[in-house]
Amino acid sequence: MKKFKFKINGNDYEVNIKSVESNLAEVEVNGTSYEVELEQKMAQPITPRLVRERAIPSTDVDKSITKTSKPQPKKGGGIKSPLPGTVLQVYVRVGDTVKMGDKLLLLEAMKMENKIEADKAGTVKEVNVKEGDTVMEGDVLIVIGD
Repeated sequence: MKKFKFKINGNDYEVNIKSVESNLAEVEVNGTSYEVELEQKMAQPITPRLVRERAIPSTDVDKSITKTSKPQPKKGGGIKSPLPGTVLQVYVRVGDTVKMGDKLLLLEAMKMENKIEADKAGTVKEVNVKEGDTVMEGDVLIVIGD
């Protein structure tokens, strides 16, 4: 913890204070450990402890109504917008056949272009956006059916 060097009556002492709790101190003098009782209690520095309430996300919690879609095969439903943004380009039309991984549209979000790809193979049933549209997170952009 803390090291001190003392000279008492011409003798050198090296003192290490290992710990101090209440009125007891553990010290080491020239390599020998001692427990020393103090006349007064030492005030321990108190570090404030931050206590926060448990955060509850504002997004959907139930997995069946989650706003974002992950690129994995699924049985039905639409392709949802992963972020709020602007549609720059739509690559498919109603009736087009797509396979998993095909590029469906280009979405600009946070000054970055994001390619939205098909998460399953099938036929495009609905295209709910056009170039220039602004979308929010979770909006259904395109519906792919069997």
